[in-house]
Amino acid sequence: MAINKAMQAALKALSYPELDIRKTYKLERGLTNFTSKRLIRPDLYRIWDHKVPCTDHEIPIRIFSPSEDLKNRPVLIFIHGGGWVTGNIDSYTGVCTDMAHLTQCIVASIDYRLAPEHRFPEGLEDCYTAVQEIFQESGLFHVQKEDIVIVGDSAGGNLTAAVSLMAKERGDFVPRRQILIYPAVYNNHSETSPYPSVRENGTGYLLTSKRVCDYLELYRSAPEDIENPLYAPLLAKDLSGQPKTLVITAEYCPLRDEGEAYGERLGEAGNEVEIHRIPDALHGYFSLPARFELVKKTYDIINQFLEG
Repeated sequence: MAINKAMQAALKALSYPELDIRKTYKLERGLTNFTSKRLIRPDLYRIWDHKVPCTDHEIPIRIFSPSEDLKNRPVLIFIHGGGWVTGNIDSYTGVCTDMAHLTQCIVASIDYRLAPEHRFPEGLEDCYTAVQEIFQESGLFHVQKEDIVIVGDSAGGNLTAAVSLMAKERGDFVPRRQILIYPAVYNNHSETSPYPSVRENGTGYLLTSKRVCDYLELYRSAPEDIENPLYAPLLAKDLSGQPKTLVITAEYCPLRDEGEAYGERLGEAGNEVEIHRIPDALHGYFSLPARFELVKKTYDIINQFLEG
């Protein structure tokens, strides 16, 4: 169903462009945790927690299995969104249980450290370390390395793309597939952005371009991060040797065009790429319950990609 005028007015009222996330991020974290809770059916899932040791801390991972039998099931390593500032494995538990159920895959959700307490590249290094352990200890899930897929939405899409770039640079492991759901992959979300969706969808559709700018400001450690392709993967000069990629964007999302541009550049560099734009969708729709038609359609696309 297309977005009508009444719905547009409601969305505009909910977009809160005047709020400064740089000052209210702690409050938003609490609200995110509260509003994202869903009823979980324990009889449908097996859920347990695991910790990956790091130099001076541990990285929590929550694992979701659609059944007791872990053998021969692909593993989806999930990196959550939230602008690098909000979100965690608790707030995304509903998303991950749906993902495990609807894909019949094991899902491993990474609880990386958040900005601004932990700025770029600390959260990214957490993600890389956790993904590396899963690849190197793939026997934990009785899975072949080629059946491990990295998945991320929004800021998690940014981190997923960056992990794949780092994997090529460092050579520790080789991701074969990645799924980027409305990823944030560029460094400019102001009026001077080269991507029209920033201006077309930057106000009145929940996620505002101003908020994206504020999130990125909280995430970066120094001004020079803006030009770092691990901060903004679309800036990478060489995108060859990247995983087979599925890019899913939302029609009314300010990040739409940069996500699609990243997919196009991956294809130009010789990688296998699929790009799908979900009509009438807003940024964040993937976190809705699975009964929503847009979410069902997205999982149809994801399952076809996983089976290909």
